[in-house]
Amino acid sequence: MDTLSRKAQYGALISIGAYIFLSLTKIGFSFLTSSSALRADGLNNLTDIGASLAVYIGLRISKKPRDPDHPYGHSRAEQIASLVASFIMISVGLQVIFQAAKSFFTERTTAPDPIAAGISLCSALFMYMIYRYNHKLAHETKSKSLEAAAKDNLSDALVSIATSAGIVASQFGMPIIDPIFAVVVGGVICKTAWEIFSETSHMLTDGIDPNHMKEFKKTVQSVEGVVSVVDIRARMYGNDTFVDVTIQVDSRMKVWESHCIADSVEERLFHTHGVANSHVHIEPSDTLVH
Repeated sequence: MDTLSRKAQYGALISIGAYIFLSLTKIGFSFLTSSSALRADGLNNLTDIGASLAVYIGLRISKKPRDPDHPYGHSRAEQIASLVASFIMISVGLQVIFQAAKSFFTERTTAPDPIAAGISLCSALFMYMIYRYNHKLAHETKSKSLEAAAKDNLSDALVSIATSAGIVASQFGMPIIDPIFAVVVGGVICKTAWEIFSETSHMLTDGIDPNHMKEFKKTVQSVEGVVSVVDIRARMYGNDTFVDVTIQVDSRMKVWESHCIADSVEERLFHTHGVANSHVHIEPSDTLVH
């Protein structure tokens, strides 16, 4: 297993450990401080354990070598893991919103202990540090699932800040603010889950940024010997980009000459855009190359 893969898995494990600690702390203190917002935040962290675990498992599977059943490898396991994480997050987000809304009618809205605000602020700072670490690691390893985990880390930091603000506000004769902020917490969870789901499902259905396609085509056209680009397609397979391109070359060229042009196209795509997997199809052209 390569070093970058180990680093990505290590980032996921750090998230798991952080969420275990924070969820136990927040849920425990939520009962002592009578804070529904802190409890909602703790439940969010509790489900984040499952989401981060899914990311970790996806990272492990994605690095398995290709086999007869998976000729392209197992890279898409990362996207599937991100999809599972988004489902877990949105289910909890909806549950948090439901429970908070229910508390308006079934619970006595007494102000929570101010200690809960301090716990939330410390949690926000802690999760922001985790976010910075995983965000940097995701950029270094080019891991989409770890990037999704980092987004979850950041949303958790923001949620904790919102939770703290709600608890502080409830100290000034407005205890109803606490469950209101619990609803906000649930909304943020759902929003983050939807963003992860949208990006992941787009990649799993072979979606790709049209601007990237234009850049790929421009790069191919810049290769000496390419008369025209007949067709170009690209898709993401895990964290890797696959490009299929059909080009026209001078029909009078020898086979080895056109093969050299194809090699140049592959090298240019790799060095310019990091495309390590490209397939170039050659077609003859009657256009004279000067």
